Amino acid sequence: MNILKYPAKDSWETILKRPTKSQADLEKIVIPILENVQSNGDQALLDITKVFDGVDLKSLIVSESEIELAKTLISEDLKNAINVAKINIITFHSSQKSVVEKIETMPGVVCWRKSVAIQKVGFYIPGGTAPLFSTILMLAIPAQIAGCKEIVLCTPPSKDGSIHPAILYTAWLCGIKKIIKVGGSQAIAAMAFGTESVPKVFKIFGPGNQYVTVAKQLINKMGIAIDMPAGPSEVAILADETAIPSFLAADLLSQAEHGADSQVLLVSTNEEILNKTNIEIENQLLLLPRLDFAKKSLENSKMILMKSENEMIELMNQYAAEHLIIATKNAEQLSEKITDAGSIFLGNFTPEAAGDYASGTNHTLPTNGHAVAYSGVSLDSFYKKITVQQISEKGIKNIGKTIEIMAEAEMLDAHKNAVSVRLNYIS
Repeated sequence: MNILKYPAKDSWETILKRPTKSQADLEKIVIPILENVQSNGDQALLDITKVFDGVDLKSLIVSESEIELAKTLISEDLKNAINVAKINIITFHSSQKSVVEKIETMPGVVCWRKSVAIQKVGFYIPGGTAPLFSTILMLAIPAQIAGCKEIVLCTPPSKDGSIHPAILYTAWLCGIKKIIKVGGSQAIAAMAFGTESVPKVFKIFGPGNQYVTVAKQLINKMGIAIDMPAGPSEVAILADETAIPSFLAADLLSQAEHGADSQVLLVSTNEEILNKTNIEIENQLLLLPRLDFAKKSLENSKMILMKSENEMIELMNQYAAEHLIIATKNAEQLSEKITDAGSIFLGNFTPEAAGDYASGTNHTLPTNGHAVAYSGVSLDSFYKKITVQQISEKGIKNIGKTIEIMAEAEMLDAHKNAVSVRLNYIS
């Protein structure tokens, strides 16, 4: 990776640019797919899957026999690992439950807010170059805690028409019964519009490539809720002289191997750390089965030498990383200055991979700078918040005049009258 030394602030925007295609170019490809699925349903899904994935499917729906077979193909070690992760994710997300609290804003006026589960949700689970069964845990567990009634899972089939057994096993473990063999932007369209085999949902969750992300953004404009814009994965690391180069290299490569459009950054005030990490990357890279993906990603990635700690923080807040590792002696202190990031990992012994799999936090996070405004998936992502209020006779007497005056000032006489008739009734 190239080292950029002390870049001028007016160059930061260019330096931090992600390796994404233009929105317009992506939409030209995605919009016809959405329209095709909306018009032609299952047939469109079958045709697109044949063209893009090279698979001639007879059915889009995963059968019970396929799920039963998948259970036998998973090792006991993997089953145990998935279960440990499941327990930790349940523990962390269960702690996010809120207690309804009734607030009396003035005598006789009581307001509160209740959480109601979104009834129908859809999950997109990438399964092409990497079968991300861990994402099922990250989405299904909070959905179940929240009380979502119906879950639809879409994931792309392999060349022989099968779904990776780890995906099927984890879906079964999480109680998901509707599993559809379809990937890409066509899967998003299917869940947004509904087809003969795919129920229409109210909100769509899950990461994906740039085409999936654009499809989610487009259907969001049509009124279907989405979790967030979550595209190609990325990690940024802040490191000082206490960081361990072999750890830094491993963390950078763990994200670089996701795909050619992923990006990794290493930022430090210590040039020696950057140089040593570069050497470690070269050594570790050769050992990776996904070497080609990682190499492509590293071409889009950078090491940046900064003059001060404050400058590093400013740069990172501008970048708004999906994953931010702070490998410094004062990691927690520095994290307090971070205002824009999807998830933060502190210290030398907190790899980003822990959050990806088993620590308990959610790995479905905003990418491409969207962490400036979006949070990662949490229990709240599966709720609607409904406010409730109840006003007594005493309450309407106390608040009524205020409402009348405000309504009259806005020239909304019917609003005023809705209060006036009540005040006259009880006077």
